[in-house]
Amino acid sequence: MEVGSQIKKLRSALGLSQEELAEKIYVTRQTISNWENEKSYPDIHSLLALSSLFEISLDQLIKGDIEIMKQEIDKEKVGKFNRLAKLFAVLFIASIAVFVPLVVFLRIYGVIIWAILYLITLITAVLVEKLKKSNNIHTYKEIVAFSEGNTLSLIQKQREIGKRPYQTALKFLVGGLIGAIIAAIAIIVLSYVK
Repeated sequence: MEVGSQIKKLRSALGLSQEELAEKIYVTRQTISNWENEKSYPDIHSLLALSSLFEISLDQLIKGDIEIMKQEIDKEKVGKFNRLAKLFAVLFIASIAVFVPLVVFLRIYGVIIWAILYLITLITAVLVEKLKKSNNIHTYKEIVAFSEGNTLSLIQKQREIGKRPYQTALKFLVGGLIGAIIAAIAIIVLSYVK
């Protein structure tokens, strides 16, 4: 929130006109108008007087509603995470679904196309993991809460932290199983293609 609109909002909340506010902090009505219309910026003495009059900290006066800013930043992070997660899901399903048709119809060129698609899928997975790590989310419950823009309570968070080692091992097992299945399908398809 800009300082001018913050001054106007606080002035209106106190029911003061521009002239009344000007009298209280020893400036002209035109000066108040210029601040509120972003034509000029209050000097440090005026900021201190405004802060005292409005009974808010200088930080709040200058920065506006900090909580709203934090929520906007969090919404942006959640949106980015959700978009990347959806992209990863689509790429992952596509890389599994198109492997056999590509190899059967395009042979070696199909394998090359699939490898490129799979590489893009892996890069997307790495980006999703980086976002998870930067936001300290690991377990399914943490991911769901984050993707909905919520946070877990302290007790729920501690429970989820206790689950992390098991879920990490499970991720490796499932990843290895999927890799083995893809390799088996590739071997079977390639043996039929020859």
